[in-house]
Amino acid sequence: MLSLRLRSSVCKTLPPQKLFQFFSHQKTSDDQTHGFPPLAAKKTNSGLKEEEKGGLEQAMQLPEGLSRESMPRHVAVIMDGNSRWARQRGLLTPSGHEAGVRSLKEFIRLCLQWGIKVVTVFAFSIDNWTRPKEEVDIVMTMIENLLKSGLDDFIREGTRVSIIGDTSRVPKSLQRTICGIEEMTRENSKFHFIMAISYSGTFDVVQACKSVAQKVKDGVIQVEDINESAVQQELETKCCEFPCPDLLIRTSGELRISNFLLWQSAYSELFFAKALWPDFGRADFVEALTSYQHRQRRYGGRYS
Repeated sequence: MLSLRLRSSVCKTLPPQKLFQFFSHQKTSDDQTHGFPPLAAKKTNSGLKEEEKGGLEQAMQLPEGLSRESMPRHVAVIMDGNSRWARQRGLLTPSGHEAGVRSLKEFIRLCLQWGIKVVTVFAFSIDNWTRPKEEVDIVMTMIENLLKSGLDDFIREGTRVSIIGDTSRVPKSLQRTICGIEEMTRENSKFHFIMAISYSGTFDVVQACKSVAQKVKDGVIQVEDINESAVQQELETKCCEFPCPDLLIRTSGELRISNFLLWQSAYSELFFAKALWPDFGRADFVEALTSYQHRQRRYGGRYS
């Protein structure tokens, strides 16, 4: 797979023992104020005052009407509407992307609180490369800063970070950051944050088919061995324990999935929110989850 081969070659220039130094040296002076909001202070319950315990327990509770047993394991999000949000306010496009980053941080915090195991966000489509270079450069810088500034929080909260997509096209600095953060969080298992950068659902399926074909050519498997599982094991989401989203959310009122996780979303429940991504908050997320929990997932079967 192109993106994985590319990452391997880049990572060779950054030995594992150098990863911590790399991130330490790369942090900017204001990183501490731009990281992910912490889920909770690193204290044991025995070390908390009674009022602090009560506040923490309240924060961890699900909103009224939601069932923890019925929460989706994997939520995917098409974060659409940043540019429109900025235009509506007479702001430049970068302001919309900055607001989108703030919304993403809050979304991740809620997922951690409510027990969702995997989140995959569509950060940059392979088709987005046609946008003005200035905007693309700003988005790439924002993604890199987001990953770097969030590293301490990812480690503290037990979050594994994975990047899917054709990363051969992203800046070298971002490639190195991706390699470093994936390596440093690989063993984390509480939560899995997947970011799709330069991603295309059709590209994902095509590269998976090529990988399967190469296995047949090399005699590793036979044509008769090709099935859904064989293809799914070659998709970019093979890094994930739950590769198929239970719930896919798209914001901004658009009613399409725009080439995102095409194979993986075959039986995902879809929720289309009218809110632009920077405005998508707790209430919108609760609405999406409530809608999901009121649906019957039949997978083509029939329930009495």
